[in-house]
Amino acid sequence: MSSIFTKIVNGEIPCHKVAESEEFLAFLDISPVARGHTLVIPKKEVDYLFDVDDNTLAGLMVFAKKVAKALDATIECKRVGVMVVGTEVPHAHVHLIPFQRESQVSVTSPKLKFSNEEMAEIASALRANYEL
Repeated sequence: MSSIFTKIVNGEIPCHKVAESEEFLAFLDISPVARGHTLVIPKKEVDYLFDVDDNTLAGLMVFAKKVAKALDATIECKRVGVMVVGTEVPHAHVHLIPFQRESQVSVTSPKLKFSNEEMAEIASALRANYEL
């Protein structure tokens, strides 16, 4: 059975896309802990990040770095944190979280709610600052 992320990759479920390449996709988290909280995934479904082949893992991190730079240029933050938990969705993924305080980079942080319009504005601003 396909994960929700595979359904997003296949266009079966909409997302607020930030960046995309042939192998990877970045989109806004629907339950963010911070404005601009972005998920970065390989398009190929693999459950556990450390089961991803080495070339894909390296490519994922290089792709995530470019997305993080767009986040840093778009969202006022101290830094962009990186978090890998891997239990929420059975599809390898990296969380990029712009933060002011380290306590914001936690799966137990309160979830924020943004309207669809706000999410679209954030994604658009990030795309404008994403460099290939």
